[in-house]
Amino acid sequence: MSLIHRHRWLAPLLLLLPGVVWLAVFFVVPLGFLGYQSLESGSVGNYEFTWEFSNYWDAISQNQEQLVRSFVYAGIATAIALLFSYPLAYWIAFRAGRWKSVFLVLVIAPFFVTYLIRTIAWQTILTDDGFVLDVLKWIGVVADDGRILATSVAVVAGITYNFLPFMVLPIYVSLEQVDRRLLEAAGDLYASPVQGFLRVTLPISMPGVLAGTLLTFIPAAGDFINAELLGGPGQQMIGNVIQSKFLAFVDYPAAASLSFVLMALILGIVVIYARAVGSERLTS
Repeated sequence: MSLIHRHRWLAPLLLLLPGVVWLAVFFVVPLGFLGYQSLESGSVGNYEFTWEFSNYWDAISQNQEQLVRSFVYAGIATAIALLFSYPLAYWIAFRAGRWKSVFLVLVIAPFFVTYLIRTIAWQTILTDDGFVLDVLKWIGVVADDGRILATSVAVVAGITYNFLPFMVLPIYVSLEQVDRRLLEAAGDLYASPVQGFLRVTLPISMPGVLAGTLLTFIPAAGDFINAELLGGPGQQMIGNVIQSKFLAFVDYPAAASLSFVLMALILGIVVIYARAVGSERLTS
C-alpha cells in the first residue's frame, strides 16, 4: 500500500489547516486578548488584570438604553429589508428572464462603493435643505419645521439600505432552487396561485429568508456608522458607545466588556431565533 493510501485520512485535515490557522491568529487570539482586557481595572495607561467581573455588570447597567435601541433598530431594519427584498428577489427569480444577471448586478452595485461613502450619500439625500425633505413637507408627511436627518427614521433607513443586498441574495438563491414543475403540479391539483405560493414557493425559500434575516440583523445590531452620520445624540447605538470608549475615553476594560456583552446578546438572540423557526431548515 502506498504512503498516500495509508495516510489518506490526513487529506481533510491538511485542507482545513490553513483556515484553522487563519481563524486562530486573527479571531481566537484577538478575542482572547479582548477577554483579558475586559477583566482589567485601573486608570488610563495603568490597567492591571484583576478579574474585574464587575465590568460586565457596569457595561449592562450603564448602557441599557443604547443596547435596547441597537436591537430595536436592527430588528426594524431587518423586517423592512425582508418586506422589500422578498418581492424583489421573487421578481428577479421568476420574471426577470434573461435580464436576471443585470438586476443582480444592480442589487450588489452599492457594494462597489465603500460603506462610509454610501452612508454619507444618505446624509446628503436627507439633509434639511434637500429635495427629499421638501417633497415630504409638501405632501404633509413631515411638518413644516420638521426634519429627517438626526432622527431614528434616518438611522433605520440607512441601516436598511446598507444591508439590503444581504437579504436579497440569499432569498434569490433559494427561489432559484424552486422546481417550476412543482408549481405546475400544484396548479393541476386545483391550487390557486396564492395557495401554490404559500405551500410550495414559500417553504422552499425559507432557508434563504432565515439566512438573510441573520446576515442582516447581526451586523446591523453592532453598526455605528449610520447612527454617527445620520443620527444625533438621541440615536446612539451600542456600537457608538464601544467606539467612543476605545478611541475617545481610552477605557479599554469597559469597551472590551461591552463588546462581549453585545456578542453574547446577539448569540443568544440568534440561538432563540434558530430554535423558534427550526434551524434544520437552514441546511435543508
